[in-house]
Amino acid sequence: MFCLRLWLFGMSLLSCYLPGSFGLSLDSRVHKKGASVLILGGGVSGVIAARTIHERGITNFTIVEARGELGGRLTSQAFGAPGKQVTLELGANWVQGTQAGDGPANPIWTLAQKHGLHTHFNDWFGSITTYDATGPVNHVDVFDDSGDAYTNLTIAAGARVEKRLVDATARTGYSLIGAKSRTAQAMASEYYQFDWEYAQTPEESSWIASSWGNNFTYNTDEGGFGDDNQMALDQRGFKYFIQAEAAEFLQPQQVRLNSTVKKITHSQSGVSVELVGGETLHADYALCTFSLGVLQNDDVVFEPALPDWKQEAIQSMVMATYTKIFLQFPERFWFDTEMALYADSERGRYPVWQSLDHENFFPGSGIIFVTVTGDYSQRIEALPDAQVQEEVMGVLRAMFPNVTVPDPLAFFFPRWHTDPLFRGSEHHENLRANVGERLWFAGEATSQKYFGFLHGAYFEGVDVATDIAKCIQGGACAGIAHVEEVQNARPYQV
Repeated sequence: MFCLRLWLFGMSLLSCYLPGSFGLSLDSRVHKKGASVLILGGGVSGVIAARTIHERGITNFTIVEARGELGGRLTSQAFGAPGKQVTLELGANWVQGTQAGDGPANPIWTLAQKHGLHTHFNDWFGSITTYDATGPVNHVDVFDDSGDAYTNLTIAAGARVEKRLVDATARTGYSLIGAKSRTAQAMASEYYQFDWEYAQTPEESSWIASSWGNNFTYNTDEGGFGDDNQMALDQRGFKYFIQAEAAEFLQPQQVRLNSTVKKITHSQSGVSVELVGGETLHADYALCTFSLGVLQNDDVVFEPALPDWKQEAIQSMVMATYTKIFLQFPERFWFDTEMALYADSERGRYPVWQSLDHENFFPGSGIIFVTVTGDYSQRIEALPDAQVQEEVMGVLRAMFPNVTVPDPLAFFFPRWHTDPLFRGSEHHENLRANVGERLWFAGEATSQKYFGFLHGAYFEGVDVATDIAKCIQGGACAGIAHVEEVQNARPYQV
């Protein structure tokens, strides 16, 4: 999930707010027991929100999904030359943190097991080969040092929380612990540890929040699920687990596919949702699970406009983009490990490689992919496929100077940032808080502990839907607190 999150600076200043600066919606009227809910978006948050209110006995709801299937950014596609095609994941690909012993289980892992999803452990740190522009160069020692630096970064972030110190960027954190990456090898290794996880640079990311996301997911001492990463290999697609879960409770009339939201009108009495094409849906409540990028790009119009505190929360965050570039060759000519790291003089230039033609994944497939993130993702999306392919092939040929590297049989990468349904691939309180009594928000972007993670989307779906159910069944609605104005701890002095 990841960015310099101004909300986090806000959290560190809570003790400085004036009385009454928190907004809390309290509905004094009786809410209808048979109230209707529109759940806008059929990704993990949307489906789990629907399941949650279904389990509370509420059946008058509809999931409104723009695509032709449920799953959100769980998007898969057949890739490869005729006769050699494999279903690959364009978006989320891993269950990150599963379960250690009898400790807490990642709910995504629980659902994956329940529905028989085929996965395999992906060894990110113990099965790696390193390269630079001259070819194979062993800089695993530098790579290991970067792993230690990241661990120290999270420890130092925890110390700041205990002392109630203000947040800073992760780059500031790296500098304060003495981890200053200056060589191509050090920059690539830092990228692997940080950018590849969060899809953003340390300069864009909150020091404390990025550490929270890591610790609450992987560190069992902090309640995390363990350090196991399971890669989805199921030929039904990673999306299968959430579609199978939805099939257990959804009725046909409770889901509308191929329905893109254009406008949301909200008031104290309900919501109206206008679809592309002109149809309008009406309900007592709406739960928006759109990506942060969709909200930032005004792809959906709100009437009246969202209040300043909400817009500030939306615009203060960075929508991360994580792009996999897939290539298929007649046969494998590359590394025997699962992963590889390429150190270029330009930080973030085609650095992280993974072999899918591996005994643990799709042996004999001839498929390899490289990942870019953030600004570099946006850069390649603006280029024609032929130019991106030429650049990627140039890197491959530099990595293997003694191999005659053929042109690929197949080449593909998704364009997340320019897709109006996503505007990126991966984002507490102000972003999370409801607007009025009828308009609610959920998604991985609203998760403080697990932003950017699939299980963050799950937990937000559960929590916010539970609040909506309480509104409907309890007769009164206590909303999620927000801060009307995020103020400095002390007056500015110039």
